[in-house]
Amino acid sequence: MRVSPPPVTPLRILLVADCIGGVWQYSIELATGLAAHGVETVLAVAGPRPEAVQRGEAEAIPGLRLELLDADLDWQASDQRSLRPLRAMLVALAGEAKVDLVHLNGAALGDLPVEQPVVATQHSCLATWWQATRAGQALPPTWRWHRTRMAAGLAAAAAVIVPSAAFADQLRQAYGPRIRLDVVHNGRALRSRIVPPRRLEAVLTAGRLWDEAKNVRTLDAAAASMRWPVLAAGPIRGPNGHGIRLDHVVALGTLDGAALEDRMRRSPVFASLATYEPFGLAVLEAALAGCALVLSDIATFRELWGDTALLVPADDPQAVRDAVNRLVADPDLRQQLGIRAQSRASAYSSDACVRRTLAVYLRVLGQAASPRLRAAG
Repeated sequence: MRVSPPPVTPLRILLVADCIGGVWQYSIELATGLAAHGVETVLAVAGPRPEAVQRGEAEAIPGLRLELLDADLDWQASDQRSLRPLRAMLVALAGEAKVDLVHLNGAALGDLPVEQPVVATQHSCLATWWQATRAGQALPPTWRWHRTRMAAGLAAAAAVIVPSAAFADQLRQAYGPRIRLDVVHNGRALRSRIVPPRRLEAVLTAGRLWDEAKNVRTLDAAAASMRWPVLAAGPIRGPNGHGIRLDHVVALGTLDGAALEDRMRRSPVFASLATYEPFGLAVLEAALAGCALVLSDIATFRELWGDTALLVPADDPQAVRDAVNRLVADPDLRQQLGIRAQSRASAYSSDACVRRTLAVYLRVLGQAASPRLRAAG
């Protein structure tokens, strides 16, 4: 008689997120993928409340429990004391929900006083953003407390995941060479495989257009003498009141996920001239849609896209214009680069991201089993 192996206690994680931009996409795709591996997720959302569509995305994930926390995120806080309500809520929730591991989207709370190990995915950070956009200038006094908080969190977390080796280098330059970082590239899946009947004669860009690190101003200057119009999807005004004026780029406003994907599948060329980009989900989405890529020549894009894109100096509108006009004039090159970008994008799948993240979880839990798993044993 064959004896069945004993059941394995499923993992349950507390995933702390916000509903703004790429962090929400990352969290939803991660939780969806983890559910397929039998991992239950308690999704705690702080800061602005998710919209109805976002709540629907979360509630559709098998076994997911959605918790809305009335507390500011670390980038909304004015000082360390402002983070106390969020810290207290997370400590209480980790205990009440009996999770095995806490996964933060940002290491500022990496020293959270919980019994479970804490893993953080660091998507970006104020100090490295400042270094990239204000070279040689000291960090403002009002931001220094956040850098101190980040340093403590990076040192205390059981593991810190970053989306690219280039960003890992930036973090080590900012916080010291000894911090341990796991490079796990972000992943994305297309909602549709339907090929549109035609492509538009236009260049597309997308993202937080108001963020000066996205460098839309250079693209706007280049657009004045491009053979095709440049269309931009995303907000032109940020939550801090900062905005951007576009003279030559046509603003489309903020598009939902399906509308943006459709626009990408119809656009033959996608451009991003970011001066600071830890990964670039919009570029990945455009590559999956088969766009030819024109990207700024920064370390992240060299690492991720290499010779599958045309790389140009981020501060040179003429070079940007020439690269785009070259693609406009050469449909064979456009098609070739689109195919190469799409092929490279297949390496950055949601499944690969989930599996590598789960490997980090299991490594950390193997080093320090959680209270619930110890009790189950």
